[in-house]
Amino acid sequence: MEANLQQPATDAAGKTFKVVPIMIALLISGFIGLFSETALNVALTDLMNLLSIAPATAQWLTTGYLLTLGILVPVSGLLLQWFTTRQLFVTALSFSILGTLVAALAPTFEMLLVARVVQAIGTAIMLPLMFNTILVVFPAERRGAAMGIIGLVIMCAPAIGPTIAGLMIENLSWHWIFWLSLPFLVVSLICGILFMQNVSTITRPKIDVLSIVLSTLGFGGVVFGFSSAGEGEGGWSSAKVIASLAFGIVSLILFVARQLTMKKPMMNLRAFKHPMFTLGVVTVFICMMIILSSMLVLPIYLQSGFGMTAFAAGLLMLPGGIVNGVMSPIMGKLFDRYGPRWLVLPGFVVAAAALWFFSGVTPASASALIIVLHSVLMIGISMIMMPAQTNGMNQLPRELYPDGTAIMNTLQQVAGAIGTALAVSIMTAGSTNYFKTAQNPDPVQGLTAGAQDAFLFGMIVAAIGFVLSFFVKRVIVKGHKP
Repeated sequence: MEANLQQPATDAAGKTFKVVPIMIALLISGFIGLFSETALNVALTDLMNLLSIAPATAQWLTTGYLLTLGILVPVSGLLLQWFTTRQLFVTALSFSILGTLVAALAPTFEMLLVARVVQAIGTAIMLPLMFNTILVVFPAERRGAAMGIIGLVIMCAPAIGPTIAGLMIENLSWHWIFWLSLPFLVVSLICGILFMQNVSTITRPKIDVLSIVLSTLGFGGVVFGFSSAGEGEGGWSSAKVIASLAFGIVSLILFVARQLTMKKPMMNLRAFKHPMFTLGVVTVFICMMIILSSMLVLPIYLQSGFGMTAFAAGLLMLPGGIVNGVMSPIMGKLFDRYGPRWLVLPGFVVAAAALWFFSGVTPASASALIIVLHSVLMIGISMIMMPAQTNGMNQLPRELYPDGTAIMNTLQQVAGAIGTALAVSIMTAGSTNYFKTAQNPDPVQGLTAGAQDAFLFGMIVAAIGFVLSFFVKRVIVKGHKP
C-alpha cells in the first residue's frame, strides 16, 4: 500500500483514523464480493447442465443479484445516517458470509438463487459504505491514491474470477467457488470487528416510507425491465419488459418529485446542483455500460465463436484485468497531481479505439490480438473511472457524501443492467440480420456479425463520453494544493 496511505488520517472534526486496518477490512470484503459475482457468471453454462435449467432461468442468478442491488443501494444513504460504520460493516459481512455458505451447500437452483439474493444484500450495504468511508477518512489531496487502491481490488477481482472459476469447474465443482471465498470473508469480518472505526455522522433523519416504496418500485422496475430484455424472451417487445420499464419510470418520476419537495429527503437529489458531480455520475454511467457490455460479449464470443473453454476464455481475459488493476493506483496518483481532464479525455480515446478494432475481430484473429486489445481497453477504463468518480465526489459538501455515494452506486447498477441488455439485443439483432441475408449461413459467422455490432455500440458510447470529457474541470477543495 502506498506510503502516504499508511499515515493516520484526520477528518475536519480532528478525529484521527487508523487507515491501514480500515482499508484492509474494506478491500478484502469488496474483493471477495466481486470475485464471487463474476466467477459465477462463467459457471452459468455448467449450472444449466448440472441443474437442468434453461438459459433464461439461469440468467436469474445474475438478474436477481442486480435487482437486489438496484432496490437496496438507493436506501444506503439513509442507512449511513442511521447506523454506525461498524454496525453496517458487520451487517454487510454477515449477509455475505451467510449467502456464500448457503450457496456453497446449495443442492438446487432455488436455494442457489436465494443465496445470491442474500449475498447481494451484503454487497448493497458494503459498496456505498466503502466509498463513503474513503471520502470521510481521506482528505481531498489523498483521495485519488486511496480510490486507486480500491480500483486495483475492484478490477482484479473480476479479472481473476473467471480464470479461477474455470479451473475449479474443470477439476472440482462450482460449489468450490463459494467455499474458496468463505474463509476470506470470515477474516475480513474479524479484521473489521477488531479495527473498524466509526467514521460517519449519525443524524437519524425521518424515514419516509413512501420514498422507500417509490425507490424500490422505480429502480427495481427499471433494472428488472432491462435485465429481462437481455434474457432473449421476446426482447424489447415483451409485455413483461414494457410493463416493468413503464412502471419503473413512472415510479422514479414520482420518487424524484417527492425528494425535491421534502425538507429532509431520503436521497438528496440536490447533489445534482453541483455540475462536476453530475458530470462525474454521467461519465461513470457511460464507463459502466462499456465495461459490462464488453465483459458480457467477449466471453460469449470467445467460447461460442472461438470454441474456447470457460477456463481458456478466462485465461485470455486475465492480462487485461490485471493491467487495469495495476494501472488504477497509478491513475490515482496522477489524478492527485494533475486532475481529471487529462486522464478522462485520452481514456475515452483509448477505449473507443480498442472497441473499434474489436469490431473487426473474427475467429481467425490471433489470441495475442485479443489480449492486446482487451488490455488497451482496460487501460482506457482505468483512466476514466476513478478520476471522474473522485472528482465528482470532491465537489460535494460532507453532509451530501452519503447521498452522493448512494446516487453514484445506484446508477452504476442501472448502467450495468442497461449496458448488458443493449449489448445482448444488438448482438442478437446483428446475428438475425446476418441469417436473413446470408446465402449459406454459418452460425459462427452469425455470432461474429452480432458481436461486431455490439463492439461498435460500445465505441459509440465511448465517443459520447469523449465529447462530455471536454467539460470536465478539476474541483479545487479548500486546503487542497494541486
